[in-house]
Amino acid sequence: MKKLALLSLCFLGLHAGAQNLQVRLQNAFNKLQQDSQSRYASISLTVLDAKTGEQVFTVNPYMGLATASTLKTITTITAFNILGKDYQYTTNLNYLGTIDNGTLSGDLVIKGSGDPTLGSWRYPETRENAVLSLWVDAIRKTGIKHINGRIIADDSAFGTASIPDGWIWQDIGNYYGAGTSGLCWRENQFDIKLKTGSVGSAVGVLRTVPEVPYLNIKSELTNAEAGTGDRSYAFLPVDNNIMYLRGTYAQDQSKKSISVAVPDPAYDAAFRLADTLKRLGIDVGGGPVSVRTLLQPPAGGTLLVSYNSPKLSRIIYWLNQKSINLYAEQLLKTIALASGKPVTTASGVEVEHEFWKAKGIDPHSLNIVDGSGLSPGDRVTTLTMATILQSAKAMPWFPDFYESLPTYNNTKMKSGSINNVLTYAGFQTSKDGREYCFSIMVNNYNGSTSGIKQKMFKVLDELK
Repeated sequence: MKKLALLSLCFLGLHAGAQNLQVRLQNAFNKLQQDSQSRYASISLTVLDAKTGEQVFTVNPYMGLATASTLKTITTITAFNILGKDYQYTTNLNYLGTIDNGTLSGDLVIKGSGDPTLGSWRYPETRENAVLSLWVDAIRKTGIKHINGRIIADDSAFGTASIPDGWIWQDIGNYYGAGTSGLCWRENQFDIKLKTGSVGSAVGVLRTVPEVPYLNIKSELTNAEAGTGDRSYAFLPVDNNIMYLRGTYAQDQSKKSISVAVPDPAYDAAFRLADTLKRLGIDVGGGPVSVRTLLQPPAGGTLLVSYNSPKLSRIIYWLNQKSINLYAEQLLKTIALASGKPVTTASGVEVEHEFWKAKGIDPHSLNIVDGSGLSPGDRVTTLTMATILQSAKAMPWFPDFYESLPTYNNTKMKSGSINNVLTYAGFQTSKDGREYCFSIMVNNYNGSTSGIKQKMFKVLDELK
């Protein structure tokens, strides 16, 4: 009887604790909803027990809202499930033709498979110099001293549609709007160093890093007042080689540099290899080309060297830590490829729908058009996002996924922000040891992002 009494008291204590949390969350949520910044906003919050999936608290769980970058949690969890944590991309350097007395009568071909990290500065083995050295060493070992043909960058693995449906023109010329490619290079971006001046005057272009002599950059940027920040946008060339910079750039910006998207990253990879060989005294007769400029990709060839990417778990670490849109979009297409579907963004979304539908999630609650959340047309419910997060908890790769999440406000969670949208999704362990996963989304708030952020944090603080 004493044991039963103790069990009853424990149960009542847990029940009372759960009710107390619900009351505190409801009060905090009401305060957020009634705030002047939320007057015209749509807000949803779902909190689940991370171990059991039990609904702890939810408001507007079936309201589809713009996710911004918290969509990356769904993309990466799906990739872990379908590809496995040890998945790697392979990039091959081949040659076509014959080698005779130090001369290659034919072409060198860099054949990509969608590796988003090739040439990236985030890993020692992927850095530009490391990859170029690997290729150059392989070429030298064959005795090649002269190449009669070209260096062809074969980016055909991911097709020609590099920009997901729904992305806006203002985004896609900037580093965060870099398009997908079967052959990425340096995360498909480069830097432009700026020359600032007095308010109202034109911002000049000093140089690019690295040099891109094949692009003509026209600055229509204006120097703006101190404190207004970087409001510059790059616009990709359309059937020409002119990139325009438009908007404003505050004169007190210390960096004086912006990062923009490379129009044809595969071509840039071929260009870098050709330039490196030239500086080393290996002559290349033809110019660098990418497959998008050819009628069809080259077939066959003899392998010189293969390069394997970092494993998926390491790719996802940086994807979520730095919210890299390119990595997420490359993974979405890779999911389509691994599932035997056409290698398109739409096919990747279809695979995600099929995968989660089989686990009981209504695809209508996962109304998405890309993998990164950059599209303002993405709509997902907080219940679906929290449920997918909770599903990861029991998986052997969960520690890798958990580690990939940034820490904000002493909470492991992914953030998301686009125009008047702020979202968070992640995990929290309370002081009594209970583990929660959650998704909170605020769409169409007014005022400052920093203001609404602190008010959302006060709601999430109740989970601590």
